[in-house]
Amino acid sequence: MASTQLSNRNWEDVFTTWGGAPSATEQTKCENAERAVRKAIEASDKLNARSIEVFAQGSYANRTNVREDSDVDICVLCDDVFYTDYSLSDGLNDAVLHYSPGGFSYADFKNEVQAALRSYFGADSVTRGNKAFDVHANTYRVDADVVPCLEHRRLMGTPQNNWINYGTELRPDNGPRIINWPRQNYKNGVDKNDATGRRFKAVVRILKRLRNEMLDNGYQVAAPIPSYLIECLTWNVPNEGFGHESYRADVRYAIAHLWNETRSDETCKEWGEINELKYLLCPGQPWTRAQTNSFLDAAWNYIGFE
Repeated sequence: MASTQLSNRNWEDVFTTWGGAPSATEQTKCENAERAVRKAIEASDKLNARSIEVFAQGSYANRTNVREDSDVDICVLCDDVFYTDYSLSDGLNDAVLHYSPGGFSYADFKNEVQAALRSYFGADSVTRGNKAFDVHANTYRVDADVVPCLEHRRLMGTPQNNWINYGTELRPDNGPRIINWPRQNYKNGVDKNDATGRRFKAVVRILKRLRNEMLDNGYQVAAPIPSYLIECLTWNVPNEGFGHESYRADVRYAIAHLWNETRSDETCKEWGEINELKYLLCPGQPWTRAQTNSFLDAAWNYIGFE
């Protein structure tokens, strides 16, 4: 998009459109995909004998998806066996909690999910990926990324006083394990949205659309910035930064705050993901603080803020 077009643009009208919730049609196709995957799992004799929960996660579940988010992320979670993490506890271990080795492996479970999906949808409609299965879209459902997971338990406290944070863990065919906290992401996002007069999720959708448009227009600085990072960055904007008289003012506040705070490691090192169980800009994440700051600088200039 030429700079003259951008300078003449009514950004408030654009942001009002971009900030809108997903359409009923989009949401229905998401729900249809989730329902179809659940039926596939229920049709499997092996999986029916296990304790399994099927649920949407990510942007569709959180209603922060935008039109470019063409697929829905569906977790197939088995809690018959689980992985444990005692690194933040004091004296806890399997013996103290009377845990014993599980009866099957993650690889076994992923293979069972593959068999169930291909039996229900047909082999041509299911592609196995490194992390998830792609169940291809049709006229009534969106494309679905089906992620087989076992339960992950982060144990906290001491033998006398302990508690558990429940998450999910997947083991890619190649690469390190991945631990997520979808329930905490969902709850904390809802709470912040309520606390900001529904502006939090609207600004998330606006910034996602902004990032996508910038990339379409050749701004490669937007390429390393995934949808989830934008959601978590917006989560770290103080609640008082939302609820201005215009969306433009909310977006301006959000980008200014995030840019200022990501100029150095020191000012954002304590930022967490929405789940508040993982640091957002720590080593090991697929993005960096410097990439984030460069994107925010480019976004500010793209809009034409002063």
